[in-house]
Amino acid sequence: MATRKLLERRARHQGEQRQEQTEFLTLGAPRADSEPGARWALERGLLVQDRYSGYGPAQMPAEVALALRGADWHAPFEPCPPIVQTVSVTEAEVDREAAAAATAFAVHAASVLAACAASPPARLKSGGVGARELSRIGKAAQCDAIVVRLVLETAYDAGLLARDGDRIAATEGYDAWAEREPAEQLTTLLQAWRTLPLTATRARDEDGKALPALAGTPPCGGCLQARGGLLAAVVALPADQGVRSPVELGPLVAWHRPLADQLPQDATPFASVVREAELLGVIARGSLSRIGAALQADDGEALAAASRRLLPTATSTARFGADLTAVVTGTPSARLAALLDAVADREAVGTASVWRFSPGTIRSALDTGRTPDAITADLADVAVGALPQPLSYLIHDTARAHGRMRIAPAACVIHGEEPALLAELAAHRGLAVLGLRQLVPTVLVCRTPLDKALAALRAAGYAPVAEKADGTVRVEKPRSRRASAPAPTPLPGQRRRSVPTQTPVDVGLSALAARLCDAPPTLPDPDPFGTGVPYGTDTEEIIAGYAKNLTYSDVRQLAHAVDAGTAITVEYVAASGNRTVRTLSELDLDPPHLYAWCHLREDERVFTLSRVLGVMPA
Repeated sequence: MATRKLLERRARHQGEQRQEQTEFLTLGAPRADSEPGARWALERGLLVQDRYSGYGPAQMPAEVALALRGADWHAPFEPCPPIVQTVSVTEAEVDREAAAAATAFAVHAASVLAACAASPPARLKSGGVGARELSRIGKAAQCDAIVVRLVLETAYDAGLLARDGDRIAATEGYDAWAEREPAEQLTTLLQAWRTLPLTATRARDEDGKALPALAGTPPCGGCLQARGGLLAAVVALPADQGVRSPVELGPLVAWHRPLADQLPQDATPFASVVREAELLGVIARGSLSRIGAALQADDGEALAAASRRLLPTATSTARFGADLTAVVTGTPSARLAALLDAVADREAVGTASVWRFSPGTIRSALDTGRTPDAITADLADVAVGALPQPLSYLIHDTARAHGRMRIAPAACVIHGEEPALLAELAAHRGLAVLGLRQLVPTVLVCRTPLDKALAALRAAGYAPVAEKADGTVRVEKPRSRRASAPAPTPLPGQRRRSVPTQTPVDVGLSALAARLCDAPPTLPDPDPFGTGVPYGTDTEEIIAGYAKNLTYSDVRQLAHAVDAGTAITVEYVAASGNRTVRTLSELDLDPPHLYAWCHLREDERVFTLSRVLGVMPA
């Protein structure tokens, strides 16, 4: 009866939802304590399971499902799409909002990729760009993490970024891309987004853990289905109509593409894909924009024309204010952005970008070798009108204080009271390898460390004296070298002892014979941990052989839980190095692994015995 109820339930819901229970196989045999009736069905082929991987949800063959459903059963089918609430929108309203979104994304994309080109983000050991690097790039580009992920994934797919060792660096294609107009830049990223084999803004996995960007995940056909279903759903809306809320697009996408993948992080169906389309200007006011229509039709020429119509050309001039700011409307050209980034800090990015000048930013520009006159001339070339007087004062006031003191590299300093002797050292050809440079008549700086410089000067016939850091003379006392006594080599078959042995005492032959006669005829039980307690069961001996980090009491406690089938709590080190405490039940020992039900994840998990650090009662 239990087996029939199980099979009938799975026949009704086969393919509609994921199985709640993941069943594990041990040496090809299904578990006896799985769902009631499952083992009987698995043994007779009414349910099948992947016996190569050893785990996974059990599936029902189509013949069994059809036989249980009956001849009158039909697959669920909704001939009409879901009804959504729509509002009236005009073409001008859609163009205006799409242009604002696409322009802002183009500016953000240029800023994100410029930050990656200036300081390539580091890759994690497991692959991908982690949360720390994403936060750094977002702060430098003044944009959210979702925009950073979208730009990185589309740029990488378009060939603007590539892996370079442990970094993600810009390619030569990026240099050509940065010189193009904003419309052409956006077109390149849009074409990459349309065929991207994943959802770019996916940030969480099924367990809620953070995912890195550019992690090299396998291609996802369901993600492509979701993107295509979104375009198909919006293009099917009545003319001059848009959905009242983007949330209502989810059921439409599911109806147009039943095999599309929904992300676990989405609070509403397909929220991530809808948000990406809004950021790119593909959807505006709940309707398909010109850009979205071109993507839906897969027309590259129409897409380029729509981008040119919605996005303005790059701006090559800036307006400088008396409050030490520079404002650029639209997308700044690559030359203008590079110039302002070199002499000011970017404060805002979007339809209008703002840079702010300060003594620190001007000093950084002077450190790169620029002169105050060159900075003033470059800014005057891109200014709308004359430069404000406060900005000119700031540049020249900072330049006057710049370089008033200098720092030279030196490993040691040579000084004395005879200028002629120091001048002789500086001009000595044989001492040129020391890198001597005369600062004042009585002081030389040397690029060679003190001990090597001291030996070289003495070899050249001079008699220098070394000083300590406080200026006192360093007294050199020779030290005799002594070797440590080697440990005694054990004889063949003899084990090393970690504690010193006691001094043997002389025993007479009669006393030795009496001790040998009183010895037991059998060998004593093994004492694995030096506690005087032997192994209690074979399970303890097996666990102790693999769980090297456990004490004997922990080994006995874990072995008892395995043999008795009781729950246990363990302290565990994951492969990432993070420590965690897990409560486990349904323990199944398969050295060097332990299969168990994890109460934290509410799922079957595999634990490595060598990573278990401690055992506690559940």
